[in-house]
Amino acid sequence: MVGSALAQTSDQLSPDGLIKTVVSDVMASVKSDPEIQKGNIPRIVDLVEKKIVPYTDMRRTTEMAMGPNWKKASPEQQTQLVSEFKSLLIRTYSGALSQLRDQTVQFKALRAAPDDKEVVVKTVVLGRGDPVPLDYRLEKTANGWKVYDMNIMGVWLVEAYRNQFANQISQNGIEGLIKFLQERNKQLAATKPTN
Repeated sequence: MVGSALAQTSDQLSPDGLIKTVVSDVMASVKSDPEIQKGNIPRIVDLVEKKIVPYTDMRRTTEMAMGPNWKKASPEQQTQLVSEFKSLLIRTYSGALSQLRDQTVQFKALRAAPDDKEVVVKTVVLGRGDPVPLDYRLEKTANGWKVYDMNIMGVWLVEAYRNQFANQISQNGIEGLIKFLQERNKQLAATKPTN
């Protein structure tokens, strides 16, 4: 019920309002679900699919990570790449989600003009250890604001994958990158969560 109400109002939300709403919703879900805290991957994937994916632009994220190679991929390959990269990101960050316990998120003031089409929403995760900066790049789409990149401790997600993708493509082509992502997802699926 909350998810559908959130989906209906997300079109009207400001970019920082969207991040605040989604982050708060996800953190509340994690903290109230012992299965997610134990690292139950299917449960975490379900949470991400329902509460995060609708507010992201995975196609743009994948396109940016591919760089100039995106145009060399066929439409079928592009669809496969988006799907495999999405799975990889969900699995990569599921471990971090299962670790959410006492953390809180501090939202920085948004510096943007009303007509900006792209903005960065800055947050800081506070909890154990040093504060962790976590920033989100969003773009205004016909369906409201969508996240397409994240910066964790000074590293933009898209840039982190761009070199890896380019190396795979130069060695094995687009199909090689798809196979690499499929293999990586199989490895991550077979890995048991650690607590």
